[in-house]
Formats: sequence, C-alpha cells, structure tokens
Amino acid sequence: MTSPNPRPNMMYEWKGHASPPNGWRYAKETMQKLDSEGRIWYPDSKDKRPRLKRYLNEMPGRIMDNVWTDISPINSQAAERLGYPTQKPLALLERILQASSNPGDVVLDPFCGCGTAVHAAQKLGRAWIGIDITHLAISLIEKRLRDAFPGITFETHGAPVDLAGAADLAARNKYEFQWWACSLVNAQPFGGKKKGADTGIDGLIYFQDDLKSAGKKIIVSVKGGEHVGRAMIADLKNSVEREGASLGLFVTLTPPTQPMIAEAASAGFYASPHRGNFPKIQILTIAGLLAGHERPDYPDLSMGAATFKKATVERGDRGQSALFP
Repeated sequence: MTSPNPRPNMMYEWKGHASPPNGWRYAKETMQKLDSEGRIWYPDSKDKRPRLKRYLNEMPGRIMDNVWTDISPINSQAAERLGYPTQKPLALLERILQASSNPGDVVLDPFCGCGTAVHAAQKLGRAWIGIDITHLAISLIEKRLRDAFPGITFETHGAPVDLAGAADLAARNKYEFQWWACSLVNAQPFGGKKKGADTGIDGLIYFQDDLKSAGKKIIVSVKGGEHVGRAMIADLKNSVEREGASLGLFVTLTPPTQPMIAEAASAGFYASPHRGNFPKIQILTIAGLLAGHERPDYPDLSMGAATFKKATVERGDRGQSALFP
C-alpha cells in the first residue's frame, strides 16, 4: 500500500503505522473505505506495514507474449506420457486451439502423430480431422480417444476394414501391414517400427497376471503372404523360448493349415499362477480379428496398460471464456 513515487500529501500515520518513505498509495478517505470493507491486512508488529487484500477474481492476468514458459514439456515421468517420442503437452494444444478457434469450429491436423491436437479439439468441443501416414499412428490415436472419451464415435478412413483391404495393404507395404496387424491384438511394433531383416518378431505384448511378479511378455509374429506353413509356427516357438516369453501369437492373413495347428498345439500351455492354462502358441487370422470372433487369450490384470499406457479419462466440461468481446 506504499506509493511508488514520493507523494508528500500522502504521508500520514494510519492506525499506529508510520507513513512509508514515499507516502501511502491512497488518500485517507480511500484508506477508511478499504478498512471498512475489510480489505486491509494488519500485521502484528507496528514495524511492518499494512497490506491490501487482493482476490483472484479481481486480477484478470496479463496478455500472453511470444514465449510460453508456464507449460512444462512432457518428461519421462509425466502422467500424460503415452510413449510417443514427439508427444506435446495437452495443455499446449488446448491453448493454441482456444486462441485460434471457437467451439464448433473444425480443427485439421495433417500430421497428427499420437493425437494430442485431436484430443484437445474433442475436449474443447471442436470438430476435428486427423491425418497420418502410418496405420500405427492411427491405431494409437483411436485407442487414446476411446480411453479418454468413453463412448466416443468417429470414422476412420483408409484403414483396412475387411479381408480384401488387408490383403491390399499387405501387397503394397508389408511393414505397414505388420504394424496395422499388431494394432489388432494391441501389440507394440517390435524394434520401434524400424524396418529391417525379419527376426520372427513383429510385435510385443506385455501383461500381468500376478500382483507379486513383474510383467510378462508375448511375442507376435505377423504373416501377410499366401504361403504359410508349419515351419513358421516352429520358428515362433523357438522365438518364444529364446526371448523368455510366456506366449506367442501367430497372426496370419491366410488361413492356417492343419500341420500348423498341430504344431501350435504341441507347444502346450502357459500356466497362469491363479487363472488356469492358456495355449502357449495361438494362431489368429486377420479375418477372425476383423470380424471380432477371434482374440488373443491370456490373463491381464493391467487390461492392456502394461503394453500401452492409457490416456486419462476426461471428465466434465470446463467451458471456455469468449475469445472476443
């Protein structure tokens, strides 16, 4: 409550408190009004000066400048981190959208990565369109949106929806097909999507079926060619053994042969500590996965969170102040 500049006419004693060197900021009449409204805080010691009480609803803040330092980047321990290498903070995209659009507008992100922009758009009541070149990114965004907004509905264009579409993708780009097929069983692409020699491992799934033990591993092998046979199942069995995995999934575009089924059965079962036995090698067809009548069979207390971190469920509507008067 002190004046920033010398004001001789404001130098007076107030309720036992001597005048500041430059004088008070307010005249006695104003001081009396503030005192009657309970807006002045008085210290216990007369050596200290009274202070004006301020409330947040009276302080509109300041206009944002070009450098934003109040939003922290996503570090390795951030709660919203989903594991995507270039993921941006949700608060950053919310601020950008609030500053440049209004509820009901359409937001386009043509390089949507892990979907932070479309997540922010959905949260703020905007319509949105997200585009990415990889089927893996699209599947990650689909999962993120369904985790964050239970019951959400949206359309995905360009991803295979039937066997013919899957076969076309496999013929055009085997890596994209493998990454897309991994998404059907909620698997991480092996080796961080790096293209290279076929190691027999195309994806990994982590699961937990015992609270006392660490997460366990499932190896996923994807085949999009027409010629599949027993030797491929034998290779998967070897990979499971070599990598110390608990199970193996063989995902195939072409229906398996009887020798393949017999070879898978010969691997026996994985014995869960508390949940029974599960086939150690499981063969799943793309057609069955798309139709929904085939799915991996294994116990998982984490419900998929051991493989992919789940986005936090968005609750309520914070609303938004008008951008323009």
